[in-house]
Amino acid sequence: MATAAISAKDVHKHYGQTRALDGININIERGQICALLGQNGAGKTTFINTALGLTKADRGAMRVLDMDAGSLSARKRIGVMLQDTDLPDLLTAREHIERFASYYDAPENTDELIGRTHIGDFANTRYKKLSGGQKRRVQFAVALVGKPDVLFLDEPTTGLDQHARSAVWANVRSVADSGTTVILTTHYLEEADALADRIVVINQGQIIADEDADRIRARVGGSLITCETALSDTQLGAIPCVRSVRRNGRIAQILSEDAAQSLRTLLAEDASVIDLTVSKPSLGEAFTALTEQSEVFS
Repeated sequence: MATAAISAKDVHKHYGQTRALDGININIERGQICALLGQNGAGKTTFINTALGLTKADRGAMRVLDMDAGSLSARKRIGVMLQDTDLPDLLTAREHIERFASYYDAPENTDELIGRTHIGDFANTRYKKLSGGQKRRVQFAVALVGKPDVLFLDEPTTGLDQHARSAVWANVRSVADSGTTVILTTHYLEEADALADRIVVINQGQIIADEDADRIRARVGGSLITCETALSDTQLGAIPCVRSVRRNGRIAQILSEDAAQSLRTLLAEDASVIDLTVSKPSLGEAFTALTEQSEVFS
């Protein structure tokens, strides 16, 4: 049986009274793209920092490629792109890649990597003169240069335009196809939906869901009714079969267990309803419903 890329057994990490990780148990297999989702403060960053050896668990065991998290042997086989990372200002993008390439026995070819990550137009520009999005692309190239067996990407496409984001997605799929395990955190849920083989939802330091996107949507079930209505949220919540109500500007988003029954009452109570659509919940709506349910029962 192949060794898991990342293995966590009863991992705990507390900061005072805050349970950053509260008994995490998970095995992430090699070659998977695994998205870690959670609200701010849910424990995602603490999980990654523990796997990198930047944070020491209070209790439990975290292993990377069957090695101690943070050990030199493990660090040689991982690539990292953290959200709050920066690089020295005075080196060019190319010089940063070449510098990091020198740390590995068999790194990527610099010119090929520059081409794949679409940074050729500014490869010889000093880092301090790059835009925020350009800096993120250089950081991504640096994370790839060592041909990692495990790649950690923390909000990798923040600040990128759609063209640059698509290039990152293509590279993530390519390295995963070659056998690299990718651990991805993102606030763009469409990104997780498009890329991840597996989605792990963390809330208050605990794993509350661990499935593919379709199964997570199926767990929530029901239908999403979207419309503009004169009814208040309280009135909408009282409609039969309505599970939750949210507002996005003038638009109401109504999650219903039985759309036909809810619609009959909605239209009877407000004949002025406009912009009405009915759809299955997106990953984003499923994520919100799961985290809200977890908080209710915690």
